[in-house]
Amino acid sequence: MIEQQTVNEFLTALSSKRPTPGGGGASALAGALSGALGLMVGNLTVGKKKYADVEADVAAAMSRLEEARDRMVRLAQEDAEVFAPLAAAYGLPAGTEEEKARKAQVMEENLLAASLVPLRIMELAVEVLSDLEELEKKGSVMAVSDVGVAVQFARTAVTGAVMNVYINTKSMKNRENADKINDRAGKALEEGIRLADQVYDIVLGRLKGNEKR
Repeated sequence: MIEQQTVNEFLTALSSKRPTPGGGGASALAGALSGALGLMVGNLTVGKKKYADVEADVAAAMSRLEEARDRMVRLAQEDAEVFAPLAAAYGLPAGTEEEKARKAQVMEENLLAASLVPLRIMELAVEVLSDLEELEKKGSVMAVSDVGVAVQFARTAVTGAVMNVYINTKSMKNRENADKINDRAGKALEEGIRLADQVYDIVLGRLKGNEKR
């Protein structure tokens, strides 16, 4: 289980020739790091007199980020779990018409599952970015750089996971299902990049002294 691994254990597994963990799991963990950094910003904000007026909003964002962080770790595990049956499906016999039909059905089912997990990573990362946008506005000024780093991790979760969506949907025979998933992925990609770049540019401006808050 990924959640039980040390950082070094995960990196060793990621470095190996084994198919999992791979890009999907790495994207999910980038999302988890984003949520964790957002929580750090919140923890440096709540309880401070200076931020008493926004404490409730920050606390609410922290609750969502904690849930997102934990879900991202679970999605990293799920990404590995859905790949195994897909890999096995490629090796199914296809000598007879019956075997071909069975293989096609199993392939389609597993391609769908392998597309949906990274899609969930993307959509969850967009939610994380919305909370980071709020923390940029209301979080401790001492931790604004951490918001910027968190934003880049969430951006990576979005732009990384979309690769795993598309590599699976392109092999699906049910193009209606594939198009629906691709449409959701495209929207998440566009919104994720927009939000991430917008917040990152604001943070960068603040750090360079172009904007004070």
